[in-house]
Amino acid sequence: MRVEILNRIEVAAGRSVSDYWISGAPPGVWAREISAFSDVAKVDSLAEVGDGSLYRITYTTPPIVQLYQRLHLPLQFPLRLQGGFITWEIVARYAEFQQILEHARAVDPEVSLVSIRRRPLRSHLPMLTPAQHELLTQAMAAGYFAVPRGITLTALARKLERSKSGISESIALIEKKLFETVLRPTNVVA
Repeated sequence: MRVEILNRIEVAAGRSVSDYWISGAPPGVWAREISAFSDVAKVDSLAEVGDGSLYRITYTTPPIVQLYQRLHLPLQFPLRLQGGFITWEIVARYAEFQQILEHARAVDPEVSLVSIRRRPLRSHLPMLTPAQHELLTQAMAAGYFAVPRGITLTALARKLERSKSGISESIALIEKKLFETVLRPTNVVA
């Protein structure tokens, strides 16, 4: 069995939603077992994808996420779990990495580190401002980028108590940064 945590969005204080891909069973098979966990509030079985199924799970945000937020670190997705091992990419300075490792060992004293790789930070990630990142997160959580769209621009602006034109312009700038990042040539000569 393989589990992949594909994303995470904070929908309220202390409450997160993530999409999980779980191998080897048709949609809905794992829903009852997942909902039995004390930190799980809701489980939606979404679809069969490849040789597994997609679930959307609403749950209490775990302390490790709060630690990442406090350290201002990116949480890299997907997280992969298989055979009792989790593959977790941590992009951090050594001191921050040590804090994450200390937290993991406090939660589970038997945790072990299998490998550390040092490599350059990803240069293909867009540099969104904190306000742009917050708007992108809120728009995604509200379903603005869903297909079909889950909320109109007008309704999103009303929900965020901002002007429709302001939201539209801000989203256009975010999309521009994302597109430029994706379309940027890989061999740039300066």
